[in-house]
Amino acid sequence: MNRQSRAWLLSVLVVLGSDAGVMGTASGGETRPLFRNCTADVKLQPGGSAACWVDINRDGWTDLCTDRVWLNRAGKRFEPLTDSVGAVVAADYDNDGYVDLFSWSNMKLLHNRAGKALEPVPLPRLPACVSRGACWADLNNDGFVDIYVGGYEDWNKGITYPDLVLMNDGGRRFELAWSEVRYRARGVTACDFDEDGDADIYVSNYRLQPNILWVNDGTGRLADAARQRNALATSGDFPGGHSIGAAWGDFDNDGRFDLFAGNFAHVDKRGDQPKSRFLRNLGADGNWRFDDKGPCGVPYQESYASPSVADFDNDGDLDLYFTTVYAVASFGRHNYPVLFRNDGNFEFHDVTAQAGLDKLPPTYQAAWADFDHDGDMDLVTAGRLFENRHVGGHWLEIKLEADVPRVNHSAIGVQVRLSLPGRTLTRQIESGTGEGNQNGDVLHFGLGARDSAVELSIAWPGGRQQIVKRVTPDQRITIRAAH
Repeated sequence: MNRQSRAWLLSVLVVLGSDAGVMGTASGGETRPLFRNCTADVKLQPGGSAACWVDINRDGWTDLCTDRVWLNRAGKRFEPLTDSVGAVVAADYDNDGYVDLFSWSNMKLLHNRAGKALEPVPLPRLPACVSRGACWADLNNDGFVDIYVGGYEDWNKGITYPDLVLMNDGGRRFELAWSEVRYRARGVTACDFDEDGDADIYVSNYRLQPNILWVNDGTGRLADAARQRNALATSGDFPGGHSIGAAWGDFDNDGRFDLFAGNFAHVDKRGDQPKSRFLRNLGADGNWRFDDKGPCGVPYQESYASPSVADFDNDGDLDLYFTTVYAVASFGRHNYPVLFRNDGNFEFHDVTAQAGLDKLPPTYQAAWADFDHDGDMDLVTAGRLFENRHVGGHWLEIKLEADVPRVNHSAIGVQVRLSLPGRTLTRQIESGTGEGNQNGDVLHFGLGARDSAVELSIAWPGGRQQIVKRVTPDQRITIRAAH
């Protein structure tokens, strides 16, 4: 289907009923689940504990890194590029135009050789560390992305491993800038939540330990403000939750980044352990504190794992996909990954079965990207790729690149805002979400019924602002930082 035909179809198709957005309409008029398992059709074998979507060879198609690197051949099939690389997060650390990989599962840095091979690069001598997640972020705004590594545990030996910060020295080498044993980290994710031009870090910690919100002073010095900003993601008398992963997202479309903290919660004789919860960003008027909204329709399940967010139904609201650790939890209760639709005002509803994602096995793997360029978000999870067959709602996709001083080429940390009547849609390019996953770096905006041109406001790392006017929906565009 060409773009003109698809745009016409998007404008005339209306899906009726309470499950609009999770059921599509086939040519014969019958309804069908929104997501289709296309793994075998595209020749993909996405094993491993996590997933990272990124364009390795700069051909314009988002590739997939799981236990191997899989090259996306025009959305039709995938071909393996490498043998095992471990679980990775991606960014262009030397600004040569090709994204590189950091494997947090085996603590290795892999340099991308023009999309044809990945070559190990020496790192400084590091303390012993077992990690479950890491993220890239330009912590000192020098234009080169740094790495934050979360340190986990050896439960049998009673060991807590340190968190690490590896600072990038001009794309030439990395230095161990900081190492500290604090808590037992699972997920690590970054966002300039206070809009001061630098990347802040949220660390999800396990064993009922408090989560960390590292607030950046702009030079890479980090101070934990989780308690002061009400971002501990706990409840009752517990110091913290069994947090496994968190995801940043503007869930209420007010232009500010909120936070979803995903908590594993055992049955506890002391009372209910802290459940997963949404933390609403109160913005400058609220001193950049968070309002703990609680579960907001995410019901109790003991073994939730890694969250990941995207607008799967193109209505403009960020939805939530949430995996699970156990197939069978306490008292013989079955646990499954869940897809929650955002219906606005912090109200989320389980649409897993209608969407065709019901009864998936336990997994930590959860990452979104539009791998086939058809204007909707597809999902890799539990070793499977699910194609989104959505055929309603307008959309816009934006690829951002930077070739200006003091902005990293991958545009990690950039925020884009799109204003619609009564709401502002906000997205960011991030490297690391949930527990060790990474969504695609092409920003996706669902626009619902909006078919006329829109205006974009872009906040680049370091404070550079850019306005792009009269952008037509239903296309994918590339925007480069203005000189």
